[in-house]
Amino acid sequence: MAISLVLAEDSFIVREGVRMLLEQAGYDLEAAVETYDELMAAVEVHHPDVVVTDIRMPPTRTDEGIRAAREIREVHPDIGVVVLSQYVEPAYALALFDRGSSGLAYLLKERVGDLDRLSGAIESVASGGSVLDPLVVDALVEARMKRQTGHLDRLTPRETEVLAEIATGKSNAAIAETLYLSERGVEKHINSIFTKLDLAPEPDTNRRVRAVLVYLAETR
Repeated sequence: MAISLVLAEDSFIVREGVRMLLEQAGYDLEAAVETYDELMAAVEVHHPDVVVTDIRMPPTRTDEGIRAAREIREVHPDIGVVVLSQYVEPAYALALFDRGSSGLAYLLKERVGDLDRLSGAIESVASGGSVLDPLVVDALVEARMKRQTGHLDRLTPRETEVLAEIATGKSNAAIAETLYLSERGVEKHINSIFTKLDLAPEPDTNRRVRAVLVYLAETR
């Protein structure tokens, strides 16, 4: 019996390309959707064996794929999830696996054209296994070897993104626009960054500079 799938990808071209590959490989594609909400609805309607989802989708285009994977595995532990990402950054993979790795895969989008690799991930999560892209493993090992203080390990992927934008000199308003956040949301992330980096209260301008220095020192 063919493995049934639900595919979630906000790019029409990519979605159609992956859909054709999956159907040609003999999978039973129940639905191909664009947004987080559509994905969660399709899971409830079709209850597929496996979900293949992009990491970023509407409405916020941040970490919808990771959030969907966590919720699906909690509510439907028999459904496997393959998260496709263009990001080698290990923090996203760690966020996906931080509640357990069973039935989960993190695969780089560049692997999509390698049907054997994609099929291997689908079949693995369908049987409760897990897959982590080798390039992400390499990046994780390299980051651990290079990093000396490890302060950035304390930050969530979103907080790291906010700090990276601060390092470019952007204002809170500009960061909010770039990352699809409210200015209040940006302020909350920045205050959390200050706390996690042990930056004692003082004028925010000084703390922003010190936070950027930590970021540059650990990502250089």
